Amino acid sequence: MDFDQPIQRENTASVKFDVRKAVFGRDDVIPVWVADMDFPAPEAVTAALKARAEHPVYGYTIFPDSLYQSIMDWFAQRHNWRVEKEWILMAPGVVPSLHAACMAYAAPGEGVIIQPPVYPPFFSSVKQSGRVVIENPLVQDAETGQYRMDLAHLEQCAARPDARVLMFCSPHNPVGRVWTEDELKAVLEIARRHQLTVLTDEIHCDLVYPDKPAHTMLARLADEGDALVTAIAPSKSFNMPGLGLSALVIPDAERRRAMKAVFDSFHLPQCNPFSVAGFEAGYRHGGAWLDQLMVYLQRNRDYVLEQVAERWPGIRVSAPEGTYLMWLDCRELGLDDAGLKRFFVQQAGVGMNPGITFGEPGSGFMRLNIGCPRAVLEQVLSRVEAALAKR
Repeated sequence: MDFDQPIQRENTASVKFDVRKAVFGRDDVIPVWVADMDFPAPEAVTAALKARAEHPVYGYTIFPDSLYQSIMDWFAQRHNWRVEKEWILMAPGVVPSLHAACMAYAAPGEGVIIQPPVYPPFFSSVKQSGRVVIENPLVQDAETGQYRMDLAHLEQCAARPDARVLMFCSPHNPVGRVWTEDELKAVLEIARRHQLTVLTDEIHCDLVYPDKPAHTMLARLADEGDALVTAIAPSKSFNMPGLGLSALVIPDAERRRAMKAVFDSFHLPQCNPFSVAGFEAGYRHGGAWLDQLMVYLQRNRDYVLEQVAERWPGIRVSAPEGTYLMWLDCRELGLDDAGLKRFFVQQAGVGMNPGITFGEPGSGFMRLNIGCPRAVLEQVLSRVEAALAKR
């Protein structure tokens, strides 16, 4: 697979490329923001979509047994996690699943714990569903830049009488942590003590760097009876989030019914024949492509680490353990969040995600997407270097 090969994405109705003017005020920024990659999906995915398109009837579609089997096989082989078919509930995406979890497992006015800085829909799903955000901020090591959970504070949050749900991100977006087994066990113990339902978003579970410890599915450490909902999807793994299909693994039948009832109330999900074809093809045939991808992403990651240290004074970054996202600490530049965004957009011509959108603990940070050809990163580094030299 040639990940260096550039692909023209403009005028494909791409969020990342075709709404730059609306998001950044100019359409010539280098887009290294929204979390999809600039690489073609595995050939097997494209072939499956073409094969399905060749049948000229695109009628109402079911989720075939082979789709469920592809999930079970992938997670058994890649993550040593045994999943039963009856545990699986297909869903229209992880973000809708966050909203549904709030509605299924907490009443209006009850609390949902999140761990900022974290993916913005963690906030919006709680607020828009009429639930209350309980923040358990991550703690950053001042020397290494690595984050950890504040487990003592998480215990306090879980002990609140209104706390019902913990929405957990593993691997974590945007800080790139791949949580250790000890950290995961501590989370489960707290959830048990306080009878929390845990929705664990593990959409990045396959995107762990070869030189870092493997990802552990939280469910692998769970006891029978733990209130656990695992959100998974091939969308990040194989770069096909536009197909809009994910799955929830919910061993407990009562909790599975509660989630299904929320989806049913909105007549979701409407099964798309192309989503089904792409989803199954990724899990069945995408393994070799994914392995090559992670080697390429590791090289991109290490290149950015080296170059930022040498060429971007006032900006620090530590190596993520997972995801293709890098969390830039720009606080030494002395800019407020509005000024920071203006600097990158107006002076550097680079479009990144402002850290403040991930919650108050993200103030002073920017999120960089390295899921692109090396040549794009070279342009980003050069543009920011020139802009810093002019300050």
